[in-house]
Amino acid sequence: MGDPRGFLKVRTRRELAERPVQERIKDWFDVHAESGLQPWTTEQAARCMDCGTPFCMTGCPLGNLIPEFNDLVRQEQWEDAYQRLSLTNNFPEVTGRICPALCEQACVLGIHQPPTMIKNDECTIIDQAWDLDYVKPMPPQRLTDQTVAVVGSGPAGLAAAQQLTRAGHAVVVYEKDDALGGLMRYGIPNFKLEKTLLDRRIEQMEAEGTRFETNVEIGKDITWDDLRDRYDAVVVAIGSRVPRDMKIPGRELKGIHFALDFLPDATRRIYGVKPVNDITAKDKHVIVIGGGDTGSDCLGTSIRQGAKDVTVLQIMPKEPATRPDNQPWPTFARTYQKTTSMAEGGEYLYSTDSVNFIGSDEEQERVHVENSTTAEGFIADETGHVTGLKVVSVAPGENGPFTRQPGTERVLPADLVLISVGFLHPDTTTMLDQLPVDLDKRGNIARNDKFATSQDGVFVCGDAGRGQSLVVWAIAEGRSCAAAVDEYLSSEHVSELPAPITASQRPMMLPR
Repeated sequence: MGDPRGFLKVRTRRELAERPVQERIKDWFDVHAESGLQPWTTEQAARCMDCGTPFCMTGCPLGNLIPEFNDLVRQEQWEDAYQRLSLTNNFPEVTGRICPALCEQACVLGIHQPPTMIKNDECTIIDQAWDLDYVKPMPPQRLTDQTVAVVGSGPAGLAAAQQLTRAGHAVVVYEKDDALGGLMRYGIPNFKLEKTLLDRRIEQMEAEGTRFETNVEIGKDITWDDLRDRYDAVVVAIGSRVPRDMKIPGRELKGIHFALDFLPDATRRIYGVKPVNDITAKDKHVIVIGGGDTGSDCLGTSIRQGAKDVTVLQIMPKEPATRPDNQPWPTFARTYQKTTSMAEGGEYLYSTDSVNFIGSDEEQERVHVENSTTAEGFIADETGHVTGLKVVSVAPGENGPFTRQPGTERVLPADLVLISVGFLHPDTTTMLDQLPVDLDKRGNIARNDKFATSQDGVFVCGDAGRGQSLVVWAIAEGRSCAAAVDEYLSSEHVSELPAPITASQRPMMLPR
């Protein structure tokens, strides 16, 4: 520990400055005005207490050596800091920007002061490493005669592929989209994660020997059976892409879309790729149903596209400003966090439920059904376009999670509605027909603690097996799955690859 009194000398936490709102909503670049090494970076890193029991490390599924790299940041020993960080994290430029920082929630200093800036230290280390040319391809020292197919190029698939390539296996990554990165590419907006960060990692992986095949959908272009026959092992990392729908009257109206039918095209337009669904918020009243990170991304994207106004609905009440008593340190506390998109405009309505959608011609496109139990007895005709959404305020109920409050119903104007209420499970339709695997009770691909499915030689990692989760958990799963695959392929059934988690391991508490 370099300065045992550092946290006493510097008690305030310094956040990265953001660009003015009126400037950044006119482009798709990073919202921050600062990045990389700042004059205050080292003194902030000195606030780390180097605890005897570093609870910050228990919050991170990757097992990052946080006190060690914090002190190396304090000393500006960038190469050593990069080497230490790279022992546990394949893509710190991603987690350093979009991870909710479970580690900071578990920081001991955070009990009585703002926690150490672990996430920013991580981001600064990797930015410095790229700038100083420390990031080099790491091809394997020896090659095996084993081949592995990785299906899906999200954080889990890429982490698994990089680890397996470095272990000496011949790895091919298959991606059904036109570009690599999964939801990091086409789910997270560019203003939160610029895609050049992914592109240079892909170049590094190609230099190490990983092969990539885009515009290839397994199950259609190549059958799952054929894939299994071609390779010694298969890693399924297809994510959890089946969205949770809303079964309320008027759902059939035009202009109502899932968030992930909307967000990818915004990124495609930036990079000159033809939109798939061609949905835009320009000159529209936009309603986003769901107040999580994806809902916030829809907000920021709609504002940049020129929406007339944006309203985000959240059925849950507004989170408390401080840690609730039932979410004690060092668990992840669901406290109010104002995202950069929330600072750009729009309106958040908390404790608000959706009743029914309203169509463009109420007399012709809505049919009254006598004695119906649906909202107001109206069912929308398929030919109409949404013009509004009826909502109602809710409160915690005695016999259920929420009770609608009489007299609070009102109609919000809407030309575009984006549903962002989570995902159910991976799309396993073709896989079950061609290479049947067992599913768990939630519809995810079942696996044992070694990430192995019911099909010999087929493994699953990331959201496809865990369910919808965080990018940091996806990377941890990819790394651990790679170790399990390497062990499976080894004649001695051992692996030197790190395995930070087991498939059944769960965090103490996950953010929404």
